[in-house]
Amino acid sequence: MKISSTTFGFGLVSALYFCGGSLGAQETNDVEQLRKQLRQLQEQFERVQQEHKSQIDSLSRKLDEITQAQAAEADKKKLEQELAAEMSKDAPKTATPSSVTNAPWSPASPIRLQSGGSYLDIGLVATFAAGTSTANDIAGVLELGAHDPNQRGFTVQGVEANFAGTVDPYFRGNANILFQVDSSGESLVELEEAWLETISLPANLQIRAGQILTDFGRLNPTHPHSWGFVDTPLVLGRYMGPDGLRNPGARISWLAPTPFYSELFLTVQNSQGETAYSFRNDDLTGNFLLPYGYRNPDNNRGVQHVQDLLLTPRYTASFDLSDTQVLLAGASAAFGPNASGDSGVSDTTSQIYGLDLTWKWKPANQHGGFPFVSFQTEAMLRRYEAGAFNWDENGNGSVDPDELMNTQTGLPAMLRGETLLDYGFYSQLLYGFRKGWVAGLRVDYVSSEKAGYEELPLSFNGELVGRDPQRAQRWRLSPNLTWYPSEFSKLRLQYNLDDRLGIGVDHSVWFQFEFLLGAHAAHKF
Repeated sequence: MKISSTTFGFGLVSALYFCGGSLGAQETNDVEQLRKQLRQLQEQFERVQQEHKSQIDSLSRKLDEITQAQAAEADKKKLEQELAAEMSKDAPKTATPSSVTNAPWSPASPIRLQSGGSYLDIGLVATFAAGTSTANDIAGVLELGAHDPNQRGFTVQGVEANFAGTVDPYFRGNANILFQVDSSGESLVELEEAWLETISLPANLQIRAGQILTDFGRLNPTHPHSWGFVDTPLVLGRYMGPDGLRNPGARISWLAPTPFYSELFLTVQNSQGETAYSFRNDDLTGNFLLPYGYRNPDNNRGVQHVQDLLLTPRYTASFDLSDTQVLLAGASAAFGPNASGDSGVSDTTSQIYGLDLTWKWKPANQHGGFPFVSFQTEAMLRRYEAGAFNWDENGNGSVDPDELMNTQTGLPAMLRGETLLDYGFYSQLLYGFRKGWVAGLRVDYVSSEKAGYEELPLSFNGELVGRDPQRAQRWRLSPNLTWYPSEFSKLRLQYNLDDRLGIGVDHSVWFQFEFLLGAHAAHKF
């Protein structure tokens, strides 16, 4: 029997009213009769309460049984449900033919090819520069990056096509194909990245494999169009190379179960080629007269053992300092063989160590990401084992053209094995002072410990050489101003003050303009 609170209350009031009327009409009723009726009403009230409690307990037990029965199934399907939700969120809404015909396309709309649970988003970002410099050796010497401004006038820094999407419930894929024009007008096409990445591995693990940018520091794993400045920092250009450190390989990462963001990475890649610049790079000369370390890279022994691969561990952690401030810190290292020294004689290696720190402030009342202040810095140390090298590669005992000579002996130079230490850093500050406007300032510095071969009286094609220009001290100061008319276009003006040991001071002004069409992968914080 179920009695609602309203019905019961009305009954109680009615009974009391009736009892009160009876007491007035019949003075013969005594107090005991009233007490008896009150006890009956109290017993009835307690009985109803007990029935309600029993029903509630019964329903609670049934709910617990259903919840426990579903728990195992829910755990089993958790990853599939999360994937389905993500795919549903990314998938475009079904539109009627008339709406498709009438809706205008905008840069915010992804160019998407879709079939069921798999889809492909296509995007394109084009970056150009125009400007001038007092330096005559811009490409590869003043500006170290392959995608930096490379001449007076106009530069095609890169036109990058991006293809990204979900392959199936287990993998997603990404590819970046870049077109550019060098300072001599030659058109180049390169594969920046193309990788397959797992979606739902257990234990917070993830694997990426293919052609990948190495997870070393903050800037190396990013594409140039996401940088806050027109050109690459000097320390990255010297140690990571013009195209950055990237090669075929695989990366495994583990998101640690900590109360703050904490992730470990280990990348294993091939150690040869121009994109493994400080390792088995066959072209250490670039646009300089002599190769790095004044040794031709003749000792490329191929990949025969595990130690012939490039290993790059990295750890990064992020902390919320307050509701408006975030701090991200990281440590990286790269270990692999290099091609220095006489072929088959020495077994030389390179190690690069790096620390990076990023701080960002954004107020609670920010709108569209503005205003903000961000500070980012990276410091690196390179330890390069330079093998012994004899410049008499023909074995004729005389100095041939394009051979390094010891002026004291008049014979081809003989360089002993030694370890070269190079170091440097950059620090940059960005201030988004109003929506779409960002002011920036970057300081670059690179230097090294003077090596034994730089102390020798050496000449090349009749000209004395001394300090290795690829290791000599230099610094740069770069203020800039960027305007984002929208998230799909960018205009940037930057001034560079360069000071190079033995060369002097140069001034450069670069204007960068960029546009984006279609979809493009999100950039890291």
